[in-house]
Amino acid sequence: MAITEVKHLAQALNKEYNVPNPDLAKCGQYLSQLKIALIELQYLTHEDKHNNIEELTLARDVLEIGAQWSVRTQDIPSFERYMAQLQTYYNDHSELPASPLKYNLIGLNLLCLLSQNRISDFHTALEMIEPEEFHNNPAIQHPIKLEQSLMEGSYNRVWSSRSEVPAKEYLFFIDILMDTIRNEIASCSEKAYTSLPLKDAGTLLFFTNMEDILNFAKERNWKVNPVEQKAYFHSDADEKINIPADQIIQQTMFYARDMDRIV
Repeated sequence: MAITEVKHLAQALNKEYNVPNPDLAKCGQYLSQLKIALIELQYLTHEDKHNNIEELTLARDVLEIGAQWSVRTQDIPSFERYMAQLQTYYNDHSELPASPLKYNLIGLNLLCLLSQNRISDFHTALEMIEPEEFHNNPAIQHPIKLEQSLMEGSYNRVWSSRSEVPAKEYLFFIDILMDTIRNEIASCSEKAYTSLPLKDAGTLLFFTNMEDILNFAKERNWKVNPVEQKAYFHSDADEKINIPADQIIQQTMFYARDMDRIV
């Protein structure tokens, strides 16, 4: 594909993606075609050194839309691939015009690492960020504060951070974090209590409606009493333990007879 065709295709992608309700399937088709074209032109493999600022910027912009599209389609491996390709443009091409999406995407990547509990990679990525942006950019500060809240166990701050996101794509990874937090709280509650009122369970788990509470209870195999409005937890103590009494008696008699022979 000639560079002229790539430019037309990139314009079509940009136009489609930036409408209020983009056709994500159509955007995916554009991205697939553009990735093949950019590989053929060696803008993703970087085997040849390219100096055309306009074309390099176009390739970077396509990758940025691809990263955002991946989050909106909830495809984490795809997001990680786009971010890996973008690192070259962010770190090795300072001659390109500044991207308004750069730090939003870097912040998203930090949040992605945090949602997967990849704390070491999270801190390694932080070290790559310029000090001024590290301290002052809201898109970078948001995941940093989230990590601090997680370390402190301040889960209510993680929940309230949903209203302070720098971009709507951040909500996807925060929801993944919240799922992890809810399961951790549920595990602790199951050990501490035999049951909880549904309303109290909803408060503990940061649910705002009864349907979400009931769905979560079903996932955790809780028994819900609709009359009492309570959730009863499964306990290991409730399980009946089958003791093979006959086998134990026979073994005991066998050992006793052996002891008589020895004596």
